[in-house]
Amino acid sequence: LPKLFGFLPRNPYGLKEIPADIAEKTTTAYYMPSNGTGKTAGYYYVNTSLLKSRPLYDQEALSFHEAVPGHHLQGAIQKELDLPNFRKYHYFNAYGEGWALYAERLGLEVGFYKDPYSDFGRLGYEMWRACRLVVDTGLHAFGWSRQQAIQYMLDNTGLSQPEVEAQIDRYITWPAQALSYKIGEIKIRELRKKAEKTLGEKFDLRAFHDTLIGQGSLPIAILEEVVNDWITDQRNLP
Repeated sequence: LPKLFGFLPRNPYGLKEIPADIAEKTTTAYYMPSNGTGKTAGYYYVNTSLLKSRPLYDQEALSFHEAVPGHHLQGAIQKELDLPNFRKYHYFNAYGEGWALYAERLGLEVGFYKDPYSDFGRLGYEMWRACRLVVDTGLHAFGWSRQQAIQYMLDNTGLSQPEVEAQIDRYITWPAQALSYKIGEIKIRELRKKAEKTLGEKFDLRAFHDTLIGQGSLPIAILEEVVNDWITDQRNLP
């Protein structure tokens, strides 16, 4: 983490099981933030139901996404910033989920995914995120049935039947949420490429990341303005 960030949150996170009464119908994992008082931790909830359908090779990418440097790191820093409450606790989906997808790839940059199965898991997750762009628009713009969406995911990803069904039911009830992940990730990667190209040897990855998550959750258009201003400031440094 010190190779990637200039400052880190003080708030820790722990692991909890997803409650049994909802586990079989929900996702493989999710993150729940602290209440921001400094007296509670964030929690990375892991699904321990239907274990034969939850391969271990997914766990490294999943952990980078849900915990650090993904949701926990970004969310904990947001709650430690000097922001009004309406900003301290607000969550823009394209920003937060875009950051978490970007965070999965950061593990690769600093030497993780050493086991080829773990990197297979990371790549499998990328395939899943691409396929759900098709499924979300299929369901909500082109009249796909639930079964049609399920079959498409089974045919084109490595997810198991229970995972696919839980995901499809989520997309049905939450239109465009799945689309927002890629919108955010693509924009963050685009901004990084622009910063690297513009600044050359002046580009500091740690400072870039601190800028991305140092303002709290932002609409993507505002994030782009913030990063562009940072690029200009860095370019003007002697």
